[in-house]
Amino acid sequence: MEQQRLLLFVALAFIVFLMFDAWQQDQAAKKVATTPAGQVQSAPTTTTSSANTNGEVPVAPEQSTVTSTASAIQPSSTVPTEQTRDIFKQGQTIHVVTDVLDVTINTVGGDIRQLKLLDYPQKLNEPDNPFLLMNETLPRVFVAQSGFTGKRADANSIIAAPNHLDIYKTERTNYVLDESKDSMDVNLYWTSKDGVQFTKTYTFYRGSHKIDVKQKVENKTTKIWRGNTYYQLQRTQVSEVDQSQFIYTYMGGVIFSPDERYEKIDFGEMQESNLKRDIRGGWAAMIQHYFLAAWVPEKDKTETYYTNYKPRNVIYTLGFRDKNETVVAPGADYTFNTVFYAGPKDQEALEKIAEGLELTVDYGVLTVIAKPIFWLLTKIHSVVGNWGWAIIFLTILIKALFYKLSEASYKSMAKMRAVQPRMIAMKERFADDRAGMNKAMMELYKKEKINPLGGCLPILVQIPVFIALYWVLLESVELRQAPWILWIKDMSAEDPYYILPLLMGVSMFIQQKLNPAPLDPIQAKVMMMLPIVFTIFFMFFPAGLVLYWVVNNILSIAQQWYITNKVMKEKKA
Repeated sequence: MEQQRLLLFVALAFIVFLMFDAWQQDQAAKKVATTPAGQVQSAPTTTTSSANTNGEVPVAPEQSTVTSTASAIQPSSTVPTEQTRDIFKQGQTIHVVTDVLDVTINTVGGDIRQLKLLDYPQKLNEPDNPFLLMNETLPRVFVAQSGFTGKRADANSIIAAPNHLDIYKTERTNYVLDESKDSMDVNLYWTSKDGVQFTKTYTFYRGSHKIDVKQKVENKTTKIWRGNTYYQLQRTQVSEVDQSQFIYTYMGGVIFSPDERYEKIDFGEMQESNLKRDIRGGWAAMIQHYFLAAWVPEKDKTETYYTNYKPRNVIYTLGFRDKNETVVAPGADYTFNTVFYAGPKDQEALEKIAEGLELTVDYGVLTVIAKPIFWLLTKIHSVVGNWGWAIIFLTILIKALFYKLSEASYKSMAKMRAVQPRMIAMKERFADDRAGMNKAMMELYKKEKINPLGGCLPILVQIPVFIALYWVLLESVELRQAPWILWIKDMSAEDPYYILPLLMGVSMFIQQKLNPAPLDPIQAKVMMMLPIVFTIFFMFFPAGLVLYWVVNNILSIAQQWYITNKVMKEKKA
């Protein structure tokens, strides 16, 4: 009966895991505490300005980087109220369209204020409505900013430079990538009173969500220029991602360093304290389910990474600035190079941009198992051309891999089932003698060569693989809006008719009938309830996950039925 207890434990542990995920999501929202109710603060109006006398931009990265021209948000809410208004200074808008991106850049700071993914529809039934990843209006604020900050000024140096509050000039306000070209530059210009010229260039590429960002400094004065660049992401804790309320995926900040590797900086941490860390060869990103935006600096530069949170607008900031000052001599020029990525969690594309960027596809502690599973899944898909069938064939391969382990477990269960009538008789005979019952059971196990724990190890070995596969199917953007057959039009969404969850429940019930029933009546009742409980849970799961479970259960039933019949025949012989 140890196997029954283990199965019960695994099932209950999985339910607890799902409940903990949902609890995490709920707590993450509650952690976004704002100004206490009733303390309404008016938002300031900030005018365009260049660097001040001490070399710092008017609103430095460590301080508030949000400016507002409207009334403050009601601070009693944990997230901005459902309203649409601008919280950033407004200049001219520059509209940029490629084959995969629709981007709005504002001349104030040269910020990326809106970004749509033309190759990813917002909803399956709205193919012409692209997914809105970045946006400048409440409640779903998500923008990318960059600029300069100086450190010191003296009689022989100039530090005047544009930050994200200064207004750039532009040659055009509309750009469309020509069908005959593979790239396109969008230039913005700013000139200081001293005569230092700055050019911010966004380079867009055909078929790519990567944008190269160059900030060129041309010092046409007789003094040296000193300065530092900074790059940051600002967002609220609200996104356009449509996911089940029963499934929790991480949304928040992420940084990478060669030492610490992949590190989450969630919204709660941003509220509690400001990050300040020097990293060489890293990057910073804001991620959500399926999508992300990231700033990637030059590998050989050391950057100071920082976070900031201001409750007035419920805005979170994550970015980095140059640790070391750059000096441009009179008559010389220098170009700062950075990569900006905004798009899907496409592992192949992310690996090419920066080390570790593919880790934003967050498999957690089981990444070492999950990555090979995803690789195998993509290889199968390249052959069959359908993600639903790819999941089915992947499940068959995994089942075949663990066939021998499962066989040992099912043989142990079959032997237990064969002696169950004798065990029931023992229970009745030793009803008031627990010690006698245990002794008699051990003698029976020894006589029949049954190891009561024989089926436990195979089950335990497979658990990490199952959980890793769970995260692969949950995190893979490739499954988003991917059809299978007939009524399943989106493998990342719930089964609209609940057919797969019902099949899963039926398959669980059949599996239980193949197993020896627990002698403990309470355990027996709990086990009988599990198919119902799991069916209800899985009604809210993505169809791809439920499909895996159904196929795995069917294969398990076939294998267990075959082994049980074989053992029973051997017992009768």
